[in-house]
Amino acid sequence: MKVDHYTNILSEKVEDVPGVTVRWVISDKDGAPNFAMRVFDIEPGNSTPYHNHEWEHEVFVLDGKGVLRGQDQEWNLEYGNVIFIPGMEMHQFINIGKTVFRFICLIPY
Repeated sequence: MKVDHYTNILSEKVEDVPGVTVRWVISDKDGAPNFAMRVFDIEPGNSTPYHNHEWEHEVFVLDGKGVLRGQDQEWNLEYGNVIFIPGMEMHQFINIGKTVFRFICLIPY
């Protein structure tokens, strides 16, 4: 088992994405064979790339205000929102607030 506070795990800059950091709070390094849990911080005025990939992910918004840009729609996001993004669907998280936009993101291996 693992019990820790997420701030004890070092945050890493997301390569070539200014203003976005990630903490791999649970991963295969912890013995989790099926899923990884990550905590993303997006600084005000920044965003993840508009992208897609084969795997799904599940997201829980922890703090701040953001927008999820999808292929055909945009959604305003705030604390408590839950999101499911199927594999191969275009998406982007954008911070529209004045503070950090923080969310948990789960992905399969």
